[in-house]
Amino acid sequence: ILLTAPLRGVVVLLLVGFTWLLASALFGGDSSLSVRNIFTGKMTEPRPRRYKCGLSAPCPPKHLAFRLVSGAANVIGPKICLEDKMLVSSVKNNVGRGLNIALVNGVTGELLETKTFDMWAGDVSNLLKFLRPLHEGTLVFVASFDDAATKLNDESRRLFEELGSTAVKELAFRDSWVFVGAKGIENKSPFEQDVGKDLLQHSPVLHLCATFANSFTLWDKLF
Repeated sequence: ILLTAPLRGVVVLLLVGFTWLLASALFGGDSSLSVRNIFTGKMTEPRPRRYKCGLSAPCPPKHLAFRLVSGAANVIGPKICLEDKMLVSSVKNNVGRGLNIALVNGVTGELLETKTFDMWAGDVSNLLKFLRPLHEGTLVFVASFDDAATKLNDESRRLFEELGSTAVKELAFRDSWVFVGAKGIENKSPFEQDVGKDLLQHSPVLHLCATFANSFTLWDKLF
């Protein structure tokens, strides 16, 4: 069937209009850009999804999402994030030289307390008074800033070992250290990184999903 010139023009206009409507429905946004993408074969890259505490994937049910970053030298402060809530950071104005610690209820995920301890010029007895009375089931999040080791004594190192740390025994001047432990844990914690000052190129980071069960005999590390 041969179409007259006016009829061919109408058909072309209908096809263009249909294409425009289809592109708008499928891709939204700038319709002219969507139509152009169809004809050029280019697709707009989707925005990456954001998950709790900057993780690369969502955590399964009954898991806690957390991210710890140690301080960088004595310049950039540490960060502790849990379930997309920043517990410790320079923005919150609750970081300090030494050990930055957040205590969390291991059942509810509720923040109990945050505190900093100066391990260069401070008194280690303050740290001991803080760690000794911890209740079983308390999660302990630790991120170092500048020097975290000079004032540590045998008892303070032992208390961290009882929370599941393996690195604290050898922790030295200006090492960068991040750690998650628990009062009452029967095994060593898998959530720990320690980078010596001579090897430090970037701050150690922990960004994981974890579940703690059976009085912390089971630690499930996903990412």
